[in-house]
Amino acid sequence: MMQRLSLSCLLVVAVALVALVEGTHDATACTRAVYFGKEAQTVTGRSMDWVEDMHTNLWVFPRGMERDGGLGKGSLEWTSKYGSVVASVYEGGTADGMNEKGFVANLLYLAESEYAAADDQRPGVCITAWAQYLLDNFATVAEAVAAVEKDAFRVVPVIAPNGAKGTVHVAVSDSTGDSAIFEYVKGQLVIHHGKELQVMTNSPTYDKQMAINEYWKDFDGAVMLPGTVRAADRFVRASYYINACQQSADAREAVAAVFSVMRNVSVPRGILKKGAPNVSSTLWLTVADQKNRVYYYQDTNSPGALWVKLDKIDFKEGTGVRKLTLAGKPDVVGDQSANFAKSEPFQFLAPVQK
Repeated sequence: MMQRLSLSCLLVVAVALVALVEGTHDATACTRAVYFGKEAQTVTGRSMDWVEDMHTNLWVFPRGMERDGGLGKGSLEWTSKYGSVVASVYEGGTADGMNEKGFVANLLYLAESEYAAADDQRPGVCITAWAQYLLDNFATVAEAVAAVEKDAFRVVPVIAPNGAKGTVHVAVSDSTGDSAIFEYVKGQLVIHHGKELQVMTNSPTYDKQMAINEYWKDFDGAVMLPGTVRAADRFVRASYYINACQQSADAREAVAAVFSVMRNVSVPRGILKKGAPNVSSTLWLTVADQKNRVYYYQDTNSPGALWVKLDKIDFKEGTGVRKLTLAGKPDVVGDQSANFAKSEPFQFLAPVQK
């Protein structure tokens, strides 16, 4: 009797804690997790949840591309140092990808994001170009953190084509398993850096996500884990399962393990919570094998996954942009490394100029 009472009390406390740190925000889209296998077999997985099809395609971007932050005048400008394979959204933004050095960037929704004021004079980068800037410029998380912490540019929100607010944060990881989270809270850049930052979801801000997870570490995850689609619950489940699954040196086993974790934290197709439009079905999953440089993608409307072997891609300057069209083609599966076609690059979505 005493044990049952204690468990009930603990459950009440857990629910209260989650409600306290999440405030009035509903759970939002996407989950990301980093797997530490044996013999440096590092793999990063993510789910993409959203209210509608985002017409996602895969792209190959070579080295030597002249880039800017998407704003025209006043944009940050750079030349890509590294080639990358990325997943686009709305044919106007990089949401996810891995570069040729095994550096991964994952863009996820964060309702609490507040960016610099519109009159800020620093060079700007639209959120649609933010992940691409990181993929183009850095081989390691340490390099990315050293550059970003200078706070020399501002990140600019963009309204999605469906009218949803463009509020995001970004996670990066490298082939050593190092991770960093970049957020803008109350207009200020916040950086979390460390190999222990294996998991990221959405609301609340990352410091509060870690507090929730710290609480749940006192529980045996094999006996009890929070099971809803709320971001805080997905964070706890991903944190447990990414370490509880078999930690293997075998690439096939490692990738399969990460896919299984990402499916565990995915939202079933057809789910839409009334009054919380961002509690949405999982549209697609990506898994990046950072040791072997293989990028996997699965549409949840597809019978299987596809993959791209970056070692088979020519990223040399001047080789041109290439596109693998997936929008409206859910049956594309298997090794697609040789099936990208020459294409003009998409233009980063930007705020409407007044």
